[in-house]
Amino acid sequence: MIWDSALIQKYNLSGPRYTSYPTAPQFSTSVSKINLIDRMLAESKQPLSLYFHVPFCAHLCYYCACNKIVTKQYDKGTEYVELLGEEMRLRSLMVDQTRPVNQLHFGGGTPTFLSEDNLTTLFNGIKQYFNLVQDGSQDYSIEIDPREVSRSKIELLAQLGFNRVSLGIQDFDEEVQKAIHRTQSVELVETVVADIRAVGINSINFDLIYGLPKQSLEGFDQTLETVLALSPDRISVFNYAHLPQRFMPQRRILDEDLPSPELKLAILKHTIEKLTDRGYVYIGMDHFAKPNDPLTIAQQEGKLQRNFQGYTTNADTDLIGFGVSSISQLDGVYIQNHTDLSLYQNSIENGQLAIMKGYISNADDRIRHRVIMKLLCDFELHTKEVELSFGISFRDYFAEELDRLKSLVDDGVVAIVEEDEDLTIRITEVGRLLVRAACMVFDRYLGENATYSKVI
Repeated sequence: MIWDSALIQKYNLSGPRYTSYPTAPQFSTSVSKINLIDRMLAESKQPLSLYFHVPFCAHLCYYCACNKIVTKQYDKGTEYVELLGEEMRLRSLMVDQTRPVNQLHFGGGTPTFLSEDNLTTLFNGIKQYFNLVQDGSQDYSIEIDPREVSRSKIELLAQLGFNRVSLGIQDFDEEVQKAIHRTQSVELVETVVADIRAVGINSINFDLIYGLPKQSLEGFDQTLETVLALSPDRISVFNYAHLPQRFMPQRRILDEDLPSPELKLAILKHTIEKLTDRGYVYIGMDHFAKPNDPLTIAQQEGKLQRNFQGYTTNADTDLIGFGVSSISQLDGVYIQNHTDLSLYQNSIENGQLAIMKGYISNADDRIRHRVIMKLLCDFELHTKEVELSFGISFRDYFAEELDRLKSLVDDGVVAIVEEDEDLTIRITEVGRLLVRAACMVFDRYLGENATYSKVI
């Protein structure tokens, strides 16, 4: 991957992260719930990926834009797990229970807000209603706040079958931690990491954020040194999007404390160079992994996928989301639960699925989904494969898009190679950081009443 400051400045536009296509702004409350449920009932033998959203946090992090409820009342977790159990029962009536669950993810919020009893109850419910794979091939992950987990809870997670964890680190600099209201010492994280490895959980991801208040190049370099010493298997380096008009907690972050756009890019450049120099592979967007990580291997083999959990090795799965704000993705059908906990609770207690809105992909959406995901995951697209899958002429169907790609080709972001009537659209080494800009060319909904973060 090659860093080109001029190109990055030129193409550092606002755009989707493409965890789906169409993206969430296209989901609508006007879509018939009956139609959504009907699509959910369609027979399929595809494996399943299950996502559980736990909205509770014991602490308020000022930068956070997640759907969350800040509370110290841990008993709220008990009532919430009961709601999840009922939602699972309702969903299980619509799904072939022999379909294997290859992937499971607990996100939030703070999933480890739940007590050990609640985690056990929730996991037992999952085993009751779904066919969990536990032969070593499963990818069962959970997000952990190092401040909200104990050694005994980590031991329980391993016993339940979790084999991948993600720790929210953000930054180890004490001044940055104070500015974002998330104080956690290096020593605490070291202890948590040691406990995770001691119980046999074999994959650890660290989440970092660049662009936070009080960050400096020197300070973030020290954070990277500490991270590298702890040697996580994967590292995610996210761009902080400061949108205080949309996310109230961000109003506690002072504009004058934020790094300048130039410093922010310098931090990102240094981070990429340092991680790749130390042996991590740049997977795409903001993800890095060790060379022997399944994520890296999947990309090398052309099997990497992308969904609402980001990059994943689990191809061809249907995603079912549980809990407030969660999203399901079933063969081009998207269904989002209520984002308000009281509305979610009211629906479940009345024996109804908590559907707030959704989207049913049309033929054009499916074609564009394939194109965008191939570019994001493989950094190249063989147009002949799209033509054979969908019965189209790529040149005719995407004539306007190919014309718009010319500027990216001229700038060296994209290369187009023609061999035996097959066009290969390839993201160059210079363009890898700007892959979202190339994907945006194929997005027919771009600009329709949506606010996105910057590409970089």
